Amino acid sequence: MRTIAIMNQKGGVGKTTTSVNLAAALARRGKRVLLIDMDPQAHASLYLGMEAKTGEPSVYDVMTGDAAVGAVCRQAAERLWVVPSHLDLAGAEVELAGEIGRERILRGKLSLERTAPDGAPYDYQIIDCPPSLGVLTINALTAAREIIIPLQPHFLALHGLGKLLQTIKLVVTRLDHPELRLSGVVFCLYDAGTTLAREVSNDIRRFFADEKERDPNSPWADAEIYRTKIRRNIRLAEAPSYGESIFDYDPKSNGADDYADLAAEVDGCKREFAARNKAKNTLRKERVPSEKTAAGSAAPAETAPAAEHSAEKTAADESAPVYFAPNPLSMEID
Repeated sequence: MRTIAIMNQKGGVGKTTTSVNLAAALARRGKRVLLIDMDPQAHASLYLGMEAKTGEPSVYDVMTGDAAVGAVCRQAAERLWVVPSHLDLAGAEVELAGEIGRERILRGKLSLERTAPDGAPYDYQIIDCPPSLGVLTINALTAAREIIIPLQPHFLALHGLGKLLQTIKLVVTRLDHPELRLSGVVFCLYDAGTTLAREVSNDIRRFFADEKERDPNSPWADAEIYRTKIRRNIRLAEAPSYGESIFDYDPKSNGADDYADLAAEVDGCKREFAARNKAKNTLRKERVPSEKTAAGSAAPAETAPAAEHSAEKTAADESAPVYFAPNPLSMEID
């Protein structure tokens, strides 16, 4: 069984969307998946229509009481179970302040939860971390063996990556969890048409390549930059309002396609992933000539002044220097 924490202390980078839809994609691949919502905002629970009402058991009862994970989880889909969260979890950090071993509570509870309610063993436990680096996130990291970081390819979104890596190293060293590893980084809300997205992607790749050379034993030395990039897709934003994963809401959308690819990568099926990408590239090549032909026959001829202005603007854009703030990834990770 693999236990994976989806973490990023910055909000709005696609963390919960990735947790929910990666879990759903793995379940569709025939894996038994337990999704644990450790965010007091309960967005992963809401996403799947599994919000715990007041008085109903939730992950709060697991963290602060004697409730077992199996007594709290609910089935969201075939082979997919959810441990829902509740706003009460926001007070857990204060309640656990004086608790001995508070950083390992979730680890102890999940270690007892190896079997799904249908009697078969779980293949994956996916933990949706809160957008912070507090006790709840530390609990998720001590319970997990792997971490996936969803990252929006913007400067401010990656600025805290160094802090994230320091937190991972802290858990590995001071909390005696040497098995914890950063499995990879997945780019979300990705727009391939922007220079910034390409520059940030390249910066991240160079950073991890340099880190592997500098310290081959670090928890992130073998981290992958997943080839799958989660494109901007309005369907992903709409799905939570219907309480459905992207595969139930719109299985033919780009969002469903991207998360199916990501699940294939995470699940280690590189041959299937390569085949899916080959099929998509073939389809894309078939579409491009027909779209160009249609555009050429239907579009009116560009006027000379407009064409001249377009050419001048293109030349100016290509010659103008691109300014970026100092790379936050150039920092040393102590």
